[in-house]
Amino acid sequence: MTGEARNGQVPLSKDEERILSEIEDLLTETDPDLVREVSETTVYTQPLRSMKVAVAVFVVGVLVMVTTLSTSFLLAFVGFLVMLGAALTLERNARQVGRTGLRAAVGSGRTTGLRDAVGGTRAKVREQMRDRFRRGDQGRT
Repeated sequence: MTGEARNGQVPLSKDEERILSEIEDLLTETDPDLVREVSETTVYTQPLRSMKVAVAVFVVGVLVMVTTLSTSFLLAFVGFLVMLGAALTLERNARQVGRTGLRAAVGSGRTTGLRDAVGGTRAKVREQMRDRFRRGDQGRT
């Protein structure tokens, strides 16, 4: 980033870049766990984690409400309260993350596990069906 200023930012001098590099190297040597944690976390890490937990708790609340509705109105109401609390937590964290954070989470590799588990199987089945269809066409001609 040496040279001319970009986007109104003043570039670092060569001496400042060298000092910064030395500080980074020293920190990597003395506390690699901190370096790893700082490099892996973002401003959105904790709210996104809370949103995942809130969705799981919401599903548990739905299950409690549906399964206990015929036996106990009080337990079904408790399930509803669990759902309500989870929905409020989800909404609050979604506001905190915002649209930019959700785009960053979708673009990150951490969410691909769920995407592959849910949507990946559908894509695999679709691809297998296409392959079978193509083989069937080739075998007949």
